[in-house]
Amino acid sequence: MKMADVGRVVTAKLPDDLVSLMDEVADRIDRSKSWIVRQAITEWLAEEQRRYELTLEALRDVDEGRTISHEEVLGMVSDRKRKQRETRARSAA
Repeated sequence: MKMADVGRVVTAKLPDDLVSLMDEVADRIDRSKSWIVRQAITEWLAEEQRRYELTLEALRDVDEGRTISHEEVLGMVSDRKRKQRETRARSAA
C-alpha cells in the first residue's frame, strides 16, 4: 500500500486561483495535489508547533522574572543603530 493510500480524506474549500496555482505546480514537479497539500500542512503544523513552544518558553521567562524593560529595549536599539552608523562611516572612509 502506498503512503498516499493511507490516511483519512479531509475536504477544504479553496479559491480558484489557489487551486489553479496548485495545478501548475503539481504538473511542474510531477506530484499530486494531495502530495502538495500534505507537504504544506505538515510544514505549517511544524511551524505552528514551533511558535507555540516559543510562546510557552516566553511565558515561563515572564513567570520567572526574566524580562527587560521597555527602556532597556530602546537603549539596545539605540546602541545598535549607533554601531551601524559607525560601521557605515568606517566603510565609507
